Amino acid sequence: MSGPGAFSLPFFLPMPEITPFLKSLLSTSGISAYETPAAQLIETRWRPVVDEISLSRIGSLQALKRGSGPQPHPAIMIATHMDAIGMMVTSIADGFLHFTQVGGIDPRILPGTPVIVHASASGEELPGVIVIPPARGLPASVGDGVVGLEYLLIDTGLLPAEVSAKVRTGDPISFATQPVELAGEVISGHTLDNRASVAVLTVALDELQKKSHAWDIWAVATVQEEVTLGGAFTSAYGLRPQIAIAIDVTFAKGPGASDWQTMPLGKGPTLTMGPNMHPYIYNALKELAEKLEIPYQPEITPRHSGTDGYATQVAADGIPTMVIGIPLRYMHTPVEIVALKDIQRAGRLLAEFISRLEPDFVEKIVWED
Repeated sequence: MSGPGAFSLPFFLPMPEITPFLKSLLSTSGISAYETPAAQLIETRWRPVVDEISLSRIGSLQALKRGSGPQPHPAIMIATHMDAIGMMVTSIADGFLHFTQVGGIDPRILPGTPVIVHASASGEELPGVIVIPPARGLPASVGDGVVGLEYLLIDTGLLPAEVSAKVRTGDPISFATQPVELAGEVISGHTLDNRASVAVLTVALDELQKKSHAWDIWAVATVQEEVTLGGAFTSAYGLRPQIAIAIDVTFAKGPGASDWQTMPLGKGPTLTMGPNMHPYIYNALKELAEKLEIPYQPEITPRHSGTDGYATQVAADGIPTMVIGIPLRYMHTPVEIVALKDIQRAGRLLAEFISRLEPDFVEKIVWED
């Protein structure tokens, strides 16, 4: 791991600012299976820095940046899921919306949260707020404990007839909290899981405009990671890259979190080791980070990584895979937090790794290194 003098190197000169793009991502909806608004934003940003861009059959954004080495070019796939957790309308009663979760949500954080109801009948984006009935309106068994999703409601402020005319069962609901830059060069907002990693890949694509690379690069913003891993499964199967890297968030040190289960915020991205990750690629990234004095943190994941990396590893006849993590506090809440410099460091490391891939890299891969 690099030391405190790393930032004196020319390698760490300021890069193009990624924060405005990240903020736009955090202000855009796109829950699992409803990712189109996010996909459109990412496509606009990526189109000038790639050679081709298209959608997979289930909606993942697949961007190709061609390599310059001998044909046929080997290919690397970088998977960063663009979908987010959210909610869905289950019923309407007296103008209030009952809802369920899409992806994992802790109901403790929901009361008082602003949301957007994507009303299919009217085509409107209706602002609303999640409310909790008074204690006298709840079953006695609930008591003073956590109020479950089944008792929470969304109030749009509309009269019952107006709600019934605009909203339908099954309409998606997204968080509406706005991104905020906090002190300490960190940013807070909903869907940093995993729009932060989309930003990482964007930093890498920007850097690669100034570098030659022998390999083809498939930059993929995958869909449905929060519920099925479907985007990564299908894109990895269809594109058949020689190796893959999934970028996702990981748990950062925060209130009540133990040191051995979390990673410090702002100390660099994590390089993940475990059965879901190929040790040869892990070691290659580790050695490069140390050579370039890019701060990083080793992370142990002894089981399923819970990321797109699982899908890429087992797709087709198996793809050597690595996972890079961005430490994040308050995961799956509307106020997730990441350090901006961790995003920049991960993007730089990714660009340097790709630009240095030799055409015969795959031939050198061994399971034990």
